[in-house]
Amino acid sequence: MIRQIKAHVNNVALHHTIFDLPFAFMAAMLAGNGHPGLWPIIWIAIAITSGRAAAMALDNLADLKYDSQQPRMAGRAMVRGDISKREALIFIVICFVILIYSVLQLQPICIYLLPVAAIPFIIYPFMKRVTGWVHMFLGLAIAMAPAGGWVGVSGTIDAPLVVLCLAVALWIGPFDAMYGAQDEEFDRSQGLHSLAVSYGARGAFRIATVCHVICVICFALVGVMMQLSWPYYVGVAIAAVTLVYQHHIVSPTDFSRVTQAYFMRNGIVSVAIFLFTWISFYA
Repeated sequence: MIRQIKAHVNNVALHHTIFDLPFAFMAAMLAGNGHPGLWPIIWIAIAITSGRAAAMALDNLADLKYDSQQPRMAGRAMVRGDISKREALIFIVICFVILIYSVLQLQPICIYLLPVAAIPFIIYPFMKRVTGWVHMFLGLAIAMAPAGGWVGVSGTIDAPLVVLCLAVALWIGPFDAMYGAQDEEFDRSQGLHSLAVSYGARGAFRIATVCHVICVICFALVGVMMQLSWPYYVGVAIAAVTLVYQHHIVSPTDFSRVTQAYFMRNGIVSVAIFLFTWISFYA
């Protein structure tokens, strides 16, 4: 049982919640004017974690055919055979049940909006068969984390939330395009789509650069709209420096530093902005 649990944790890359949970907490804090309440935070964390786990398991299940041929994916649990397709489906159903139950503990409107929030991460695994802009669907899926955090506390959809969701989508989506550019040849050989396949690695990197500039502007705009104090902008500055560094150490012709450490370092963006949002309420 312990081995199976570890296999499922590996399959859904549980540590990748660092990319969405901090933004969910940040949005909850903003919606609650610095005091979202303990239980809403707990149920938001459970909802985001279970929803993301279901999405990752679905993604790996949908891509198993391709991942099995991709050397970079050899360590994944389903590729190794540690988890069967049936076990993955059962896991996905359990995660959806947990997601629905946790959402029911939040503001009443949340359960009605859940189908809308679920659409991006349900269709994302299949969009690489359709469009090179697949990465933006991932960005939209991750952006549902702050949306859930905000609406879970306030029960409303407000302008700052829309800008925050846009910022998050334009942060993680283009980053995924940069990270995935190393698979350009493999994707092309399999008939899959990505920005690198559509525009070449250089084009994908240029698009990512523009999107990341806009995303930093949007993060700053959230601070203005919410009238946050100066510490918030320190977090935005740290995020901006992190993005600049991430762009600096890789290029369309050199992916040697695109490692797991490179991937996880991007979590500095979400953690920094969340922490300094929190601090801004007490400065």
